[in-house]
Amino acid sequence: MLTAAYEHPSGAVAARFAARVREREERELSPLAVRSYPADRRRPEPDCGLRTPFQRDRDRIVHSKAFRRLKHKTQVFVLPRGDHYRTRLTHTLEVTQVSRTVARALALNEDLVEAIGLGHDLGHPPFGHIGEDALDRCLRERFGEAFRHHEQSLRVVDTLEREGHGLNLTMAVRDGIVSHSGRAKEPDTLEGKIVRLVDRVAYINHDIDDAVRAGVIELDELPAEPISVLGSTGTRRIDALVHDLVEHSEAAGEIVQGAVAGEAMARLRAFMFERVYLGPEATREHAKIDRVVRTLFDHYCAHPEKIPDSIPAGELARRVTDYLAGMTDRFCIGAFRSLSVPVAFAP
Repeated sequence: MLTAAYEHPSGAVAARFAARVREREERELSPLAVRSYPADRRRPEPDCGLRTPFQRDRDRIVHSKAFRRLKHKTQVFVLPRGDHYRTRLTHTLEVTQVSRTVARALALNEDLVEAIGLGHDLGHPPFGHIGEDALDRCLRERFGEAFRHHEQSLRVVDTLEREGHGLNLTMAVRDGIVSHSGRAKEPDTLEGKIVRLVDRVAYINHDIDDAVRAGVIELDELPAEPISVLGSTGTRRIDALVHDLVEHSEAAGEIVQGAVAGEAMARLRAFMFERVYLGPEATREHAKIDRVVRTLFDHYCAHPEKIPDSIPAGELARRVTDYLAGMTDRFCIGAFRSLSVPVAFAP
């Protein structure tokens, strides 16, 4: 019978683990790669005997509530009826998988890339970039502040998780998360720069797939020259972009694309913004989503007592933002419905 709290033994494997990892990294990783040790955290803590600091960060992210909520957050298409459309979670997994491939090919730190990839979109609000724009407008109009999902992702891991204590991630992972957006500063590490670029590679190509599936565009409408350069399928385009990225980055000692592939990807991105992200289908939903977000924003500003205690104390703008940004699409719609639809008439 157990009469006291179990304490795991510090065995021979754990005693040798860090030294073995250090030796392997010095032997196998590029001189430009970030080393796993020592762990650089805002609050020092003992290392795990069986995981590197970056592996530990990865596990903390995967076990977080914010990570689980990604499965019910929009990537591009709001509440899609089909089973094969991407969500914010599947986008995150695709970015992480491709980023690890690039890091391995360049002998960089895969564990660091994985943790950044898994955590990069934790702060994304409901309804994708349309929801992000709506929340940003609400904040600017009422408080003169801005909303940026990459900054909110950092706030999630620093403050909001674990009942306000945060995940205490390493500085390299924190930097990669907050720097993954093109609107942010350049990441400090090559590993962070991989995720920043692969994020675009992944979303442009999987969003094309989803847009075709939804009937928003036809394959033969894609601009011909970029398709001739990169390939006629998403698999071929990603493969071409990854090979291009790896070869040019190895030669440059930096994370870079070749001019031809980079221009082709930029043209595909411009096409997607014109036809999909800011196209008529998205625009039709924009007004509805703006109404949902604005209604809830105004309601919680007027009734801050309705914000749950799980949201840390602080200024009103901060608490309302934390609550709304953490909502899933369906939770947000449910909250809006409860404010807008008489109970007797609700289905």
